[in-house]
Amino acid sequence: MSFDRLIKKIIETKNPSVAGLDPDIMQIPAFIRESAIREYGETFEAAEQMLIVFNTALIDALYDIVPAIKPQAAFYEMYGWHGVRALKYTIDYAKSLGMFVITDAKRGDIGSTMDAYAKGHLGTTKIGRSEHTAFGADALTVNAYLGSDAIAPLSEICKAQDKGVFVLCKTSNKSSGELQDIDVSGRTIYETMGDLCETWGEGTDSEYGYSHIGAVVGATYPQQLSDMRKRLPHTFFLVPGYGAQGGGAADVAGGFDENGLGAIVNSSRGIMYAYKKQGRPEEEFAQAARAEAIRMRDEITSMIGLK
Repeated sequence: MSFDRLIKKIIETKNPSVAGLDPDIMQIPAFIRESAIREYGETFEAAEQMLIVFNTALIDALYDIVPAIKPQAAFYEMYGWHGVRALKYTIDYAKSLGMFVITDAKRGDIGSTMDAYAKGHLGTTKIGRSEHTAFGADALTVNAYLGSDAIAPLSEICKAQDKGVFVLCKTSNKSSGELQDIDVSGRTIYETMGDLCETWGEGTDSEYGYSHIGAVVGATYPQQLSDMRKRLPHTFFLVPGYGAQGGGAADVAGGFDENGLGAIVNSSRGIMYAYKKQGRPEEEFAQAARAEAIRMRDEITSMIGLK
């Protein structure tokens, strides 16, 4: 199963973290921006070049110590088809170096629409008698507010093509409790969604005991994260909120099982722009990202007993 592949990468790198690639071109090093603008002008073509150069350097610096990347689709879609092409390039390049790729797109719909999302992001698209891979990520974040109808098309493709999904459950943002914490007949909405993840994944547990249906559970609510780990023994967690959003190693520790597995922790800005916090020259942004990824790895693994 897909999450077995991810867990094997986590064990291989001794690192349960994922680098979020959500680049803001105004925050990436100026020498990358200026070079692209000199060649292409202030255009979408220049933005595409910036994204590719920045992401490629980060992946080169991280692929042997970080098991996965998580590009957020919005940061590419805002540049039209040029940005989408940069997203595809990023996915392909990371996978060519053995990284697991989680596309953070939070898609959610039903029927043929969700089937199209599933084929586009995780599966293949048929054109005549040929089948082609559009994006080819290993996992996709999903909004399942529409219920089982939103998951069924994804689940079929996950089973057939060894892919996974992460369903939004208890998210890391400040206002998440406005809806997710509402108690309905003795269960919060996020607990109900988590229970559904366990149900949707039934019968697909594999080598490490986790199904192809994962859950997004934030680091900014450590007690809920710990409670959800106990409640959902077969659901692999994607844990946002570490670093820039305030979560630390102690906050994420409760998301892991007794073997130090069962979760992967995301850091985006903390890794991408580490050169700023470290006070290093912008030309050293990739080396700074690597140093921050190692620091994050060591901090988290010191808390969870990864075997």
